Amino acid sequence: MSKRWVRQSYDKMARLLGRKDTKSSHFPVLEGHPVGQEHAQEAVETARTVDRSKQRVLKEFQIYRWAPDDPYKKPFLQSFFVDLTDCGPMVLDALQKIKAEEDSSLSYRRSCREGICGSCAMNIDGTNTVACLKPIDADTSKPTTITPLPHMFVIKDLVVDLTNFYQQYKSIEPWLKTQHQPKDGREYRQTPAERKRLDGLYECILCACCSSSCPPYWWNPEEYLGPAALLHAYRWISDSRDEFTNERLQALTEDQKRLYRCRTIQNCTRTCPKSLDPANAINKMKTRHLVSKPVEKLESQYS
Repeated sequence: MSKRWVRQSYDKMARLLGRKDTKSSHFPVLEGHPVGQEHAQEAVETARTVDRSKQRVLKEFQIYRWAPDDPYKKPFLQSFFVDLTDCGPMVLDALQKIKAEEDSSLSYRRSCREGICGSCAMNIDGTNTVACLKPIDADTSKPTTITPLPHMFVIKDLVVDLTNFYQQYKSIEPWLKTQHQPKDGREYRQTPAERKRLDGLYECILCACCSSSCPPYWWNPEEYLGPAALLHAYRWISDSRDEFTNERLQALTEDQKRLYRCRTIQNCTRTCPKSLDPANAINKMKTRHLVSKPVEKLESQYS
C-alpha cells in the first residue's frame, strides 16, 4: 500500500464529506451528528499529518490482552507500532493490520466497517466507541490505548460477553405488535409526522457503548435494562402502528428497577457513536408513565 493510495483514500473521504478545504471544520453531510463531525475533523487532520510526512510515521497502540487458555495470567497491555503511511485512517484498520502482519492471535469483533453493525465496539483512549468510525490520532507522542467495553465479562482480548445485553434487548419485544390487519391488507401506513417521531430512535446499532458506560447499569445489570434496550423500547412505544403501547409501558414498570434505575447521568448520550440521546428517550418514557397515573397513587408511591 503506497502513500499515494493512502492520500487518494483521504482525498476521497474529504470529497464524500463535502469538504475541499481541509482547514474548514464544517461537514454539511454530517449536520446534526456532532460525534460524526468530530470524527471527520480528526480524520482529515490525521490525513494532513500523514500527507506532510516524508518518512514513516510510527504510532504506538497499547492493546488489552487476556486469553482463557491461560486464566491465571493477569491481563496486560501489549504495545504494537503501526506505520500510519501504510495503514487506513480508522482504528479498525490498525487492528486489522496488526492482526494480519504482527499477531494473528489478537481477538476482536468486526464486520461491516461502516458503523452499521456495532460489532467493533470497544474503549479507545477512555471513550466507548466503534473502531471503524474512530479515526487514528496522528499524535505519535502518546499511544492509543484500546481496551474492552468496561464492566463486561471478557471472553478474550477485546471480545466481551454480550449475552445479558442481548437478552435484555429481547425482553422488550422489539417487533411490531398489532391486533388488526391493515385496512388495505398490505401494509401499515404512517404519515410523515408519525414517521418523524422515530428519528433518533431506530438508528441504534446495538453496539453496547451506552450501556457499558452507564453507572446504574454497572451496579444493577440484572435488574436495570440499560440505555440501549430502553431506547429501543421507546422506539416501539412511539410507533403509531404499534397497538400495545400501554402493555409495553406496563411491562417496563411492573418492576420499577427496569426503568427507574436510570439516574440521568447521561454518559449514554455522551458516548453514543451515532449521536443518539438514550437519556432523553428514557426521560420521555418516565414522563409518559407517570402522567398516566392518578395523582393520589403517585403521592402514596413517592411520599
